[in-house]
Amino acid sequence: MDALTLLHERSSMGKLTEPAPSADQLSAIYQAALRAPDHKELRPWRFIEFSGEGRERLGELFAEAEFQEDPHASDDTLNSARKKPLRAPMIIAVIAKVTPDLPKVPKIEQVISAGCAAHGILLAAHALGLGAMWRSGKYAFDPVVRKGLGLDEDDEVVAFIYLGSLAGRHKPVATHNSADFVERWD
Repeated sequence: MDALTLLHERSSMGKLTEPAPSADQLSAIYQAALRAPDHKELRPWRFIEFSGEGRERLGELFAEAEFQEDPHASDDTLNSARKKPLRAPMIIAVIAKVTPDLPKVPKIEQVISAGCAAHGILLAAHALGLGAMWRSGKYAFDPVVRKGLGLDEDDEVVAFIYLGSLAGRHKPVATHNSADFVERWD
């Protein structure tokens, strides 16, 4: 697959199944992530990989976040939170590992760099024939989840990327008119 086809055809896949990416596939995926733009070569990212029972531990963290938000949360709500990480055989949390107070590399630039690393993961997964879905939602910002993942005060969860083999139909990719998004100053 050439680079432009990859960029034009990548799409999120919500239905994922076993197997998870192999060790060789993960190596290629991480190498792609590490090519993200990186001002001052800070490498402002880290990745936390969840598979097997690790997904269940992440689900317990999500349930604890629900409980801390609402101690009267129903069992259905807590069980739903526990099940979210089980929607794929592997999840990679992409963390912006921020170095605060850098005059030439502000926090937002470091977070965007980590976002580019997350995009690299998505593109590499697609190129390898895998399915991937970028999810964030409230758990990415929840203090219980942040603490459970060992984040420092300035760090940010950029994405929970769900990875696996494709399941279900592959939806056609919508085509957009680039002129709708471009302003030109001639």
